[in-house]
Amino acid sequence: MNLTAKHPIVRLERIVTALPARVYRAWLEPELIRLWLAPTGLEVSRVEVDERVSGHYRIWQKGAGGDVGGFDCELLELVPDQRIVFRWSFVGPERGSGPVDDSLLTITLEDAPGGATKLTLVHERLESLRSAMPDVADNVETGWQMALDKLAARIPEAA
Repeated sequence: MNLTAKHPIVRLERIVTALPARVYRAWLEPELIRLWLAPTGLEVSRVEVDERVSGHYRIWQKGAGGDVGGFDCELLELVPDQRIVFRWSFVGPERGSGPVDDSLLTITLEDAPGGATKLTLVHERLESLRSAMPDVADNVETGWQMALDKLAARIPEAA
């Protein structure tokens, strides 16, 4: 990803050995989200999901030193077993002043051979993150790679 570009985008694909319905639920069910939605070295400490268009989607993460922040998002589109679109905001541990940026995260799920799912993640509109939280911006792609690796490894076994 080139965050100095005018419109920086992260685009990743993964094959998950679970049906699209299971992968879709992994993005929306708090007990499943806790298994994977944090980069290596962090864990999900709290999840709130209001599963409806315009509903909130909040994730708290912690590391060895305590709370590190997380995400405060809005669900913009829900197409069961196929697509989820979020207004995605990274927030620091205090959360008091609200989101520091707004970006767009689109998750697309397609059938893959053998009952698997091709997951495509597109995270765009990251310009405000670059100015608000440059250290976080530098690690967006790596963080998603680590989280998707966890999703691919843990969601099939959690069935």
